[in-house]
Amino acid sequence: MASSGAGDLDGAALILSLPEDVLALISAHLRPRDLLALSAASRRLRDALSAADKAWLAQCRRLLPSPPHLLAWRAAAGGSALAVCRFLHSAAPLLGALWAHQNPELGNLVAAVPGFLSVVAARAIPQELSPRLRWAPVFELLADAQGRPAVLFLHGHQPGELFPARLSSLQPHANVLFLEAQIAAASSSHQLFPRLAFSDRRRLLDSLVAACRITLPPDLVGAPLLARSDEDLPVLAARREAMLRLHREAAGGMVRALEIEGLLLEAKKKAASPSPTNGGERILLGRSLSAVAGYVRNGLRQMMTRSVSANSRTQQYVDTKHLPLSDFLHAGESVGLSLRGARMRLSTYRAWPSMHDNRFALYKLTVQTPVPGREYAGLWGGTFGWPPGRPEDECRPRKALFFLLLSYEEDSEGKPLLIATKVLEGTHYVVHPNGSSMFVARMGEPSTEAFPWQNVDVDRVFPGDGIANGYGFRYPGSKPGSLFVLQDGQLAFVWKETGAVLTLQRLNLKELLKKGERVPALQPVPNFAYLTKSYSNVFTGFPGSSASPR
Repeated sequence: MASSGAGDLDGAALILSLPEDVLALISAHLRPRDLLALSAASRRLRDALSAADKAWLAQCRRLLPSPPHLLAWRAAAGGSALAVCRFLHSAAPLLGALWAHQNPELGNLVAAVPGFLSVVAARAIPQELSPRLRWAPVFELLADAQGRPAVLFLHGHQPGELFPARLSSLQPHANVLFLEAQIAAASSSHQLFPRLAFSDRRRLLDSLVAACRITLPPDLVGAPLLARSDEDLPVLAARREAMLRLHREAAGGMVRALEIEGLLLEAKKKAASPSPTNGGERILLGRSLSAVAGYVRNGLRQMMTRSVSANSRTQQYVDTKHLPLSDFLHAGESVGLSLRGARMRLSTYRAWPSMHDNRFALYKLTVQTPVPGREYAGLWGGTFGWPPGRPEDECRPRKALFFLLLSYEEDSEGKPLLIATKVLEGTHYVVHPNGSSMFVARMGEPSTEAFPWQNVDVDRVFPGDGIANGYGFRYPGSKPGSLFVLQDGQLAFVWKETGAVLTLQRLNLKELLKKGERVPALQPVPNFAYLTKSYSNVFTGFPGSSASPR
């Protein structure tokens, strides 16, 4: 900046001379990293911007529109809006996102929503249409005193049961969350853990969970995780302070590698020892299975040898060799649970990503934002039957609640398609697999099809195809139908042949969770990514849960 006199101000002094309200207005149009770069220009600017709470509060509102109880968050962060902004910026890849895994077909849709200076990952529980959505906590990510997302807990099945862990990394555009074991002071832990055999990974995680369990103080066991009103704020603040203290006392969940080796050996001996009643039968059965396994191994070894000799690229077989678990544990003195958010190239089919069956991972679902011409994109809830189900209808039989992700694609001619992908199903036994297209509507071809029921105001109609029994559970067929856009904002897809109707209403999952009913979580490791293939509803045993098929 050119100087024309001794009284002229340089650039830093000019910024410092601005009223804080003006600086806050300007900062609202900047990114957090722009403000941080500006603060690095000089010590005066750094000191001034660090204390400019209004500027950082403006950044917080930019990162998270309508953040819940932002001033209470600032108070919990020691009065530093900069610390709150740092946390929101770091946790941005999680907040507001939907995560899922292919297994099980029921009960694995996880939403990451704001807690109290934290991110709460909550699993939506499949059920009947109800005034209150049931949900279970999966993990919590809390800000430390500096606003870094460094305090992580997995939730357990028992009341107040927590399992401390660490956030090893969270890439800015992460689309996969991995639950792993992390070796202390080993920078390559995230590269070593996937090289373990799947059985070793499961055993290691189970042993870590057994070694690092902690419990909240009794007076905080029933404390809420989400702020429903201002009355919840004091207990939420007390709960957060207790969790920070427990995390420090537990050293972030890090356990000596020798202790884990002892637990693994003990579990192995327990699994190998025959029971008193059927020990002989187990030995005979074990010998029979060993003989069969040996025969299979010999056959596979011969097949692989022939394949390797016929293929000059033998290196691929060397690369797939698993890392011994002992080598992993000997890479450091201590080991603990960790969460890693990575960006991976994922193939998708109609908004549903291809997922590994043997990874403890949650995969991010791409939720399109509604825009003109694509007004119906987003998350919707649906029930079968007409009239549509209503949560307050206590006198009528409850209807199974489906969650569907509506997204737009183009056909081979460039015309828009609206695809309704099933992501959650509230039945006792799954009817269609997650990732199924419940219907596909051709939005570029308006129709004059009449709605089957009278006294219903219809805005627009589009032809399409709805899911039907086809070649089996994994490969369903389709039958013609029509998508009706009703004037009250609902959507209804009607199958022409059967007259079945699926009625949809747009959902605000964050608000549903806040007003919903918390139920016990799964066991800590399955809670993150329940890998056991299951088509039955594992949550129907909870009190009040009576989901039934349509």
